Amino acid sequence: MVQRLSHALARRGHEVDVIHDADAHRILSGVSEAVPSPEPDGVTVHPMKSRWGVLSCLATQQLGRPLVHGRQIREIFEKRDFDVVHYHNISLVGGPAILTYGDAIKLYTTHEHWLVCPTHVLWRHGRELCTERQCLRCLMHYRRPPQLWRSTHMIEKATRSVDQFIAPSRFTADQHRRFVFMRDFEILPNFLPDTPAPASAEGEQADEAAYFLFAGRLEHLKGLQDVIPHFGTEAEAELWVAGTGSMESELKRRAAAFPKVKFLGQVGEQQLRRLYARAIALVVPSLCYEVFPMVLLEAFRDRLPVIARRLGPFPELIETAGGILFEDSEELGRALRTMAGDSALRERHAQTGRKAFETYWSESVVLDRYLELLLAIARRRGRHRVVRELQTA
Repeated sequence: MVQRLSHALARRGHEVDVIHDADAHRILSGVSEAVPSPEPDGVTVHPMKSRWGVLSCLATQQLGRPLVHGRQIREIFEKRDFDVVHYHNISLVGGPAILTYGDAIKLYTTHEHWLVCPTHVLWRHGRELCTERQCLRCLMHYRRPPQLWRSTHMIEKATRSVDQFIAPSRFTADQHRRFVFMRDFEILPNFLPDTPAPASAEGEQADEAAYFLFAGRLEHLKGLQDVIPHFGTEAEAELWVAGTGSMESELKRRAAAFPKVKFLGQVGEQQLRRLYARAIALVVPSLCYEVFPMVLLEAFRDRLPVIARRLGPFPELIETAGGILFEDSEELGRALRTMAGDSALRERHAQTGRKAFETYWSESVVLDRYLELLLAIARRRGRHRVVRELQTA
């Protein structure tokens, strides 16, 4: 999402610098060295690397400040004199202290729940939704060292430097308030680049579609294990699974008794779009509090109906774009049968989803709202040059 926003701003003529921690990416992804992707004119990427590696990330995680990279980041701030600083996932690139750097207009988007949850996901003890704080015990389960700075007022003080917090969904903003993060949020959703609507495949779906699709990480909290038992020999269609993760072997073992489950492994963007084009529906069974899964936007963009768990942001998204919600195994089974057997229903959901994408989640719509938000803040803070630049952009 950060890359999409950066590229969209560059297409509008803005200059964008991206500061990220390459060590954190390497450690968390397991990739020895990330291959840099080509960036368009106007986008400059600053990867933070250190010979200390994991110790650099651990210092930031423990102290809440960029102990190793702080000087380098400050030099970038001083040299570039940014008009706007937009913070995203800052837990390992700088911690709360980085929010105080510079005097630009500052935004913070909650792509996760890090501000109120040390594990980022509000998935307590690795097995259940978090309804009340048990952070120390939970961190022990996740085998992460406790962050002593969280027992201080560090976050409260640092976040005073932020002009506007942004949540991709109403649910995410409500969750932060529930855990006593009492700042105002602007609801600004994720987006995808504008693309023409794919050709209607109503007839093709009725005749050729033979599978439901799951696309995402193969982890317990993504809930795929709850879907697999619905695809035994009597199932009306197959379940195709696109993605990899730490639970892949276990899920394949469970699926051995259900012959209509097919694992595709990691797939590229174009292959995924081809899968969207022929699927009956996308199944999103997440057990955790998602923020705003991009896979839903991709489905709505490509006219693919959605079946999602009645949890987190899914009810508000399905209310807007159409689809079917489920709460338990019985409702899931009924939703799968209904969607598989009614091509007219699929087409209605396909049309509703595409219309919602064009109205709320396309790049042009969301970026206009983003720039309007910046303009309002610039006026409030008396940043007249920024106001002029935004008005003439």
